[in-house]
Amino acid sequence: MTTTTTPVASTSAASTAAGINNTSSQQIAGNFDEFLQILTTQLQNQDPLSPMDSNSFTQELVEFASVEQQIDTNTNMQTMISLQQASTDLAGLQLVGATVTVSGNSAALANASNSPATWTLNSPSAATGNVSITNSSGQTVFTGTTALNAGTQTYTWNGQGSNGVTWPDGNYTLSITATGANGQAVSVSTQVQGVVSAVNTSANPPTLTVGGQTVPMSSIQSINSGGSGSSSGLTSSLSTLNSNIGSLTSTINSLSQLL
Repeated sequence: MTTTTTPVASTSAASTAAGINNTSSQQIAGNFDEFLQILTTQLQNQDPLSPMDSNSFTQELVEFASVEQQIDTNTNMQTMISLQQASTDLAGLQLVGATVTVSGNSAALANASNSPATWTLNSPSAATGNVSITNSSGQTVFTGTTALNAGTQTYTWNGQGSNGVTWPDGNYTLSITATGANGQAVSVSTQVQGVVSAVNTSANPPTLTVGGQTVPMSSIQSINSGGSGSSSGLTSSLSTLNSNIGSLTSTINSLSQLL
């Protein structure tokens, strides 16, 4: 199994942001010094019989100080974002190799290993579902119906199309529309399982490669690592990860409002 991680990209982005903040701080500091020199010179050379209005100078002084303070605040918030991003990246890397259940409707078909495409369906009530499966090109390869019970159940497809042709290995997408006994529409959610083969830490938020497809970490519903001890650790990592992503998003929103 090949694991692809790209923490360097996040570090580069953070370094770029830090460089921009440093440059902005230096420019403001230089302008602030020039303003003080001009202000001092004007006050020293003002006409005693017609003194210059100091209110405007005071207002500009306050505005410059406010901008300088804002840049310092943004720099500190950028540091917080970098630390939270590093923590999120580390937590995400622990998921590599784990089998996870994620929200989604695309599952992998592997005829070579006798592994059908499998989806987990959740229906709020008993219903009849009309199923349509498409390949990666959007071509419909299978249509059919299935009886749904209230609650969680699995739906498998062995790769045989509606025309009897067996389709090749790959990712296939399921869509389902369901109706209840009285003809009312029933909303059915879909989930899929797969092994995490890679974590992309350069994305914001980080993404996982599960069964050959890219999904956001926030779509993880559960983890099954195959062992009770490691499963507990991964579940804890997921909880920490979701908490860090929430904090990171909140911090970024706060930073955006200040800019």
